Amino acid sequence: MRIYLPATTTVLRRLVDEGRLAGPHTAFAVTPRLREYYALSDAAADVEELEYAALLGAARASLRLVDVDPTAARRRVVLATDVADPAVSEVDDPGADPGAVRVTADIALADVASAHVDGAEAEDDVRAAVAVVLEADLGSDEAQFVVDQAEGHELAWYATQEIGPALDLL
Repeated sequence: MRIYLPATTTVLRRLVDEGRLAGPHTAFAVTPRLREYYALSDAAADVEELEYAALLGAARASLRLVDVDPTAARRRVVLATDVADPAVSEVDDPGADPGAVRVTADIALADVASAHVDGAEAEDDVRAAVAVVLEADLGSDEAQFVVDQAEGHELAWYATQEIGPALDLL
């Protein structure tokens, strides 16, 4: 199953240096709940659009991780990785994102399909969003506007072999 793992640049460096991230993990995927959610709002959504929605959920979660990682660059990071289906279960919480999953397996660098990382131009907006993402989660319209500014930046795509060199440029 393809999952989208929220991360930080610190986590990404550990993955490159150590070759794996020990589980368990909270991630995002195309789940039955996510399909049902989009069936109500966009019945024509295809798998690619659902995968993009899962990636965006992981990117939002990355903001929360950056908030608690003072050594990380102020950039969102998402890892698209493939894990065995039995290692993935939906988060059973009606308040959780409909694409949220729990992954019991370790994440090996060899299983990562790609990394998605904000560019330098997003850093100021990400820095501002990190400061208010919890307020946005609690319903603040002003905070949500700030988070939306960060989420307006497209994440750059990196193949697995490009992750180390991309980190070296940060």
